[in-house]
Amino acid sequence: MARGLPSMASLARLCQKLNRLKPLEDSTMETSLRRCLSTLDLTLLGVGGMVGSGLYVLTGAVAKDVAGPAVLLSFGVAAVASLLAALCYAEFGARVPRTGSAYLFTYVSMGELWAFLIGWNVLLEYIIGGAAVARAWSGYLDSMFSHSVRNFTETHVGSWQVPLLGHYPDFLAAGIILLASAFVSCGARVSSWLNHTFSAISLLVILFIVILGFILAQPHNWSAEEGGFAPFGFSGVMAGTASCFYAFVGFDVIAASSEEAQNPRQSVPLAIAISLAIAAGAYILVSTVLTLMVPWHSLDPDSALADAFYRRGYRWAGFIVAAGSICAMNTVLLSLLFSLPRIVYAMAADGLFFQVFARVHPRTQVPVAGTLAFGLLTAFLALLLDLESLVQFLSLGTLLAYTFVATSIIVLRFQKSSPPSSPGPASPGPLTKQHSSFSDHLQLVGTTHTSLPEPGELQPALRPYLGFLDGYSPGAVVTWALGVMLASAITIGCVLVFGNSTLHLPHWGYILLLLLTSVVFLLSLLVLGAHQQQYREDLFQIPMVPLIPALSILLNICLMLKLSYLTWVRFSIWLLMGLAVYFGYGIRHSKENQRELPGPNSTHYVVFPRGSLEETVQAVQPPSQAPAQDPGHME
Repeated sequence: MARGLPSMASLARLCQKLNRLKPLEDSTMETSLRRCLSTLDLTLLGVGGMVGSGLYVLTGAVAKDVAGPAVLLSFGVAAVASLLAALCYAEFGARVPRTGSAYLFTYVSMGELWAFLIGWNVLLEYIIGGAAVARAWSGYLDSMFSHSVRNFTETHVGSWQVPLLGHYPDFLAAGIILLASAFVSCGARVSSWLNHTFSAISLLVILFIVILGFILAQPHNWSAEEGGFAPFGFSGVMAGTASCFYAFVGFDVIAASSEEAQNPRQSVPLAIAISLAIAAGAYILVSTVLTLMVPWHSLDPDSALADAFYRRGYRWAGFIVAAGSICAMNTVLLSLLFSLPRIVYAMAADGLFFQVFARVHPRTQVPVAGTLAFGLLTAFLALLLDLESLVQFLSLGTLLAYTFVATSIIVLRFQKSSPPSSPGPASPGPLTKQHSSFSDHLQLVGTTHTSLPEPGELQPALRPYLGFLDGYSPGAVVTWALGVMLASAITIGCVLVFGNSTLHLPHWGYILLLLLTSVVFLLSLLVLGAHQQQYREDLFQIPMVPLIPALSILLNICLMLKLSYLTWVRFSIWLLMGLAVYFGYGIRHSKENQRELPGPNSTHYVVFPRGSLEETVQAVQPPSQAPAQDPGHME
């Protein structure tokens, strides 16, 4: 053997050393999350995220000021809207068992910028939501001790009267967030065990409220003498729905935790369906007994359930309700703090957020840095801010995320499921998890017609009748139809919400415009339905696509338009801040953009192995140097 060249034994020893060093290197950078959550864990995580502060605070406030006893209809409509969105989340969670929820779903279907904006809004939702729940938790616990904590703080620390700020610094709320963050950072199993305990107590208390509430029910409280069942009319029911919608946002924590599920293809859809059904039943039954126990106009919006039992002479029951509310809000807080760092982790892993948040602790296998950092931020907001006025703001961000996920489902169904032809021997290895834009995905459909049509092509049975659509490039008709559907949905929502109040349309103009936009909406759905979709028998898929996602989009838009203009102003400011972060940091550190740096002449193939959305992207030589390929697969 020549001098200076290492022997095979030396190379083998060197490789063994490198292999031993590799786990240590991974432990300081990115590691995978541990798959340790069962279907029961995910279900109780979703129940804990939904059945919480909304049940004990939101129910009384909406019943007294917005909808009256018809609050149960508001919860019912909100549950239907959430069900439509939950079906979309269930399909994506089964197809893409990765952390990130709405952020990831938007990324793999619409591209990086839209995904960042959705993830940015979800972050705000979790931060403000966690702070609001902590403030409510503090208020309920303080009320059990005759507000001694508030009186002590105002006496020894001080109080202030500043808009958007609380009347006094709530150290109790900040403390419970820091304590919950410490438990969440110990690992998914610890968080799951705590959630099981608090969820079980909360469900038992809800069962107690429903049984005793029906015993104490007085149907006279729904009579015309007390204002009737729906004193604010249909408008009040829909306005209540826009606020009650926030009570069901917790199911997305299941999708955000799918990477830690033991069997995500089965457990994620099942857990979402069960948890949503339990939450909807709890909200409707509790709002029913609450408005039957005492007149709706005399409710205490801050502690309606406990106060209702106090007024009926069951003070001991009020203490049980207060204890149940604290347990329920503990589950909500744990769910929010469990999901928040995982969204940050997904964004940081793609290079769109600071890389320190993409590190996972080697022993607990949770993103500890994100948990502690955003736990501190949430605690700071809970310490200072009065967050009751921001519930509508949270609903806006959630509704927007649901709209994008429903749109992504339609995009998903018209993507090609089979991989294109081999890119040739000159190709380097695959680069995993590179995502292309919405239009790029739709153009992946081949131009040649075979006996088995690809997703995005016109169905063979309809070609004799819709042959004029077959002359366009594959994906183009689907793109236009989806755009027209979204535009018509926005127009329908504007007509329904502002037609009489703001636009002052005459009655015939209102009906005519509503009919025209509805016809355009239905025609766009028919055009979408005339094209071949991607079907998977081994995964959960939403039935009646594109109808169900389109109805979800329409209902979400209507609910968003019912929110106040100040909510939209705050939302626009937050979006501008997000765009500054993206163009200031994210676009320069994005892993997708870094993979596109080799040169302007490189060509990429996007492969969907077995119809999965976990793309494999292979860079190939320029067309002049690579073997001839089917142009239908070129980007």
